[in-house]
Amino acid sequence: MDQLSRAQAELREMDALAAGTSVVHRLHPLCKLFVTVTYIFIVVSFHKYDLSGLIVMILYPVILFQLAGIPVHVCFYKLRVVLPLVCAVGLANPFFDHVPLAQIGNLVITGGVISMITLMLKGCLALMASFLLVATTPVDALCGALRRLHVPAVLTTLFLLIYRYIGVMMGEAAVMAQAYSLRAPGQKGIHISAWGSFLGQLLLRSMDRAQELYQSMVLRGFRGEFYYMDIPACGADSVLFMLISICLLLCARLVNIAQLIGNLFVR
Repeated sequence: MDQLSRAQAELREMDALAAGTSVVHRLHPLCKLFVTVTYIFIVVSFHKYDLSGLIVMILYPVILFQLAGIPVHVCFYKLRVVLPLVCAVGLANPFFDHVPLAQIGNLVITGGVISMITLMLKGCLALMASFLLVATTPVDALCGALRRLHVPAVLTTLFLLIYRYIGVMMGEAAVMAQAYSLRAPGQKGIHISAWGSFLGQLLLRSMDRAQELYQSMVLRGFRGEFYYMDIPACGADSVLFMLISICLLLCARLVNIAQLIGNLFVR
């Protein structure tokens, strides 16, 4: 299976994950969206040296992944391209911050090392929370929740179309790549001399397919905004989940739970 086919398969896998029936999948999209945004803001708000307080925030995505029936390693596999970029952001911190903060034997741990680990952990947790939202909420329900918050229709429609029809463009590219490989047997990939014509043909084919899709949408009554799936009102269980989650996250931000537990064991 080539890379384009694997990418299409991963998109279908994301749709299959979002179509689950676990207790997390059944929560209202708005409540999950509020909790996710709150979680990301709280994670980002930690001080660059507050690694002990930030470690407690790992519990939220791990617990919800278990409740949703999604293995944690699936998240890291799907984000394998983005995670190294996020972790690379803080690699320069140890070279600029030499303030000693701790010492283990003869090993001195500087503020740059602590801030580097904290920044990497912040990025990983924010990506895990975002992936959890997408993996437990269908894209139609997510767009409908955004419209409930009065997000402009052009943005939600654009997001939905990009997500839905990026697979169409991948399919066109896969057909062209297969046709090229049949005309150049034994050649690995597409030669650099053919990149220009290949991209041009892909653009023309995508424009033609997009025009056909748009005409189909207009014939079905599209007038600039989708009529998203009927999202019911928030149930008591979803509201309770949102309130309890936000309260617990705020407590974890205001109180250093890891430090309290450590002090109890030291005593």
